Amino acid sequence: MTTKISYVIAFITGLGLIFIGTRFLLSPEIAEAAYGIHFNQQGDNSFHYIKGIRDVFSGLLLCAFVLMNERRALGITLLAGALVPVTDMLIVLSKSYNGIAQAVPHISAIVICTVFGIILLATKQKKAL
Repeated sequence: MTTKISYVIAFITGLGLIFIGTRFLLSPEIAEAAYGIHFNQQGDNSFHYIKGIRDVFSGLLLCAFVLMNERRALGITLLAGALVPVTDMLIVLSKSYNGIAQAVPHISAIVICTVFGIILLATKQKKAL
């Protein structure tokens, strides 16, 4: 049961990353504000596109591993992927205009990646009959 819940959470997380990444690609300023930083790009959205494609790729990878029933690969990806929201949170918190409220989405992602990554790696694969 915990594996199924972990798969559902990972799939929803993947879809969320696809949404966030797509928003960075299509509506960079809106996505930037939701991320928790203010970037004076002066018409250059390169940062936004880099962040956007990274999130779309990560989301597609999570969804693909769920759909292919790749439990261990999904667990490793979630656990290693926790590095991304940790770094994002540190970036957001390094800005004087931010507080804990802007870090909450990143903290949530850290918890999700870590907890469900561990669950997926600790769960034994059921043998086929």
